[in-house]
Amino acid sequence: MPHFRFDDRAILWNRLGDFPHLHYTILDVDVERRIADVLFRFAAGEQIVLHRHQALNHTFVVQGEHRLYEADGSLREVRPTGSYTRSPASTQPHREGGGKEEAIVFFSIRAGADDALYELLDDDFQPIGVIGFDTLITLFEAQNVALAA
Repeated sequence: MPHFRFDDRAILWNRLGDFPHLHYTILDVDVERRIADVLFRFAAGEQIVLHRHQALNHTFVVQGEHRLYEADGSLREVRPTGSYTRSPASTQPHREGGGKEEAIVFFSIRAGADDALYELLDDDFQPIGVIGFDTLITLFEAQNVALAA
């Protein structure tokens, strides 16, 4: 069976603040249904900022391995290309990253009544920020302006 590589050259990748090893592009935000569809690109062999998911996430691994790590950095789970996962909100903090090559993962984020989607934490488990549904709307609008320019 042939092996295909996802061609992402036409995608406008954005960086989320100063957080290393993570890029995103927002594909769509459905304000009425409170669903955001986002592609995340995780650097190979790296881990992103510690965080908690505060909303339901449906994920599909488009390329590479999507790796999930415990808060202490130990490997929790490896999701290979083609994996589909439904992950409810959780108080369990974790990190994510790519395997031997960068990973590209489609996230369909299903916001609840609360605005919060992700709580970002420092290494001492103290909150350093929240990414909310309104944040994604603002980022999506800015991304569309950049694409139109």
